[in-house]
Amino acid sequence: MYFQFLTLTLRKLRWRDFIHSNNPVAAALLCKMGFTEAKRVEVKKEFLRMLVRMQLDPARQRLIYGFFERYLKLTDEEEKVLMQEVNKLDPELASKIMELPISYEERGKEIGKEIGRNEEKREIAKKMILKGLSPNLIAKVTGLSHEEIKVLSDSINN
Repeated sequence: MYFQFLTLTLRKLRWRDFIHSNNPVAAALLCKMGFTEAKRVEVKKEFLRMLVRMQLDPARQRLIYGFFERYLKLTDEEEKVLMQEVNKLDPELASKIMELPISYEERGKEIGKEIGRNEEKREIAKKMILKGLSPNLIAKVTGLSHEEIKVLSDSINN
């Protein structure tokens, strides 16, 4: 058997040539096309505009957004710039973009997980305090500071 495939080098394609497409795959692949570091925010803004224009169901939006976000994840500073750019758009379009299930939802989940982990550390520390273990050992096991352990200890004793 012999297979022959055409090669498509996405980095050689100009992303601007695809922003007026109604093809969800083209939207997802914008993140792999040729653009400079300085254009990252603009590429994501145009991607979001495409998602709004295509009016996909939430499941498809999440799938396409997830792919895009996997390969073009903006820094916190770039996200701030993006939000400023989105707010400059037509208010109706900006509102629709803000309704998309975007990375803020994922970031919120991560923040929630971190809060949960910290709460669990404090609960473990409380149990260790009640068992009479040393603050040094508690700090070593939980990663909490000595000051946090003292506050927990004081709250238990009061």
